[in-house]
Amino acid sequence: MVMYYTACVAQPNVEPKWAALTVWGVVNAINVLQAAGFLSRMRTGSTSINHLLGYVMIALAVPAAMALVVFSRARVGWLQWSGPAVYLGFVALMVVVDYVRPVEFRSPKRYDVLVPYLLLFFGAILLMGLPMFRTDRRLWLVTVATTVLLLGAMSVAMRKGVG
Repeated sequence: MVMYYTACVAQPNVEPKWAALTVWGVVNAINVLQAAGFLSRMRTGSTSINHLLGYVMIALAVPAAMALVVFSRARVGWLQWSGPAVYLGFVALMVVVDYVRPVEFRSPKRYDVLVPYLLLFFGAILLMGLPMFRTDRRLWLVTVATTVLLLGAMSVAMRKGVG
């Protein structure tokens, strides 16, 4: 909280707390969307719903980018801005390999695409969720719950052969 207060006093037109809550909303939306995507694969046997949910994840890059700008202007620590930055990198990669020039890298596995894709995805979730631990433990626990939901849905989908 001291970091937020200091940043707001230094630049009164910048509100890092708003940006932190925005990032919290983005990471939880990502977790719920991806969990729904994995569950839809089991129900439909296809990734068509997951593909549509990907467009929402692309749209979530807008508030993530806005938060990143606010964090940059407020000169907050690296942990605060790294999550949105990594998420924007993930979205850029996702747009290329899933939408612009689709590449099948999940099955069969193409590790040259799959490894950076998963590292950016899960890295973004970790880095967007972690700062809330210090700011608001209750909100952080919501992120823990949605992350567990995502990992559970992913695990079940993988066991069913549609992950």
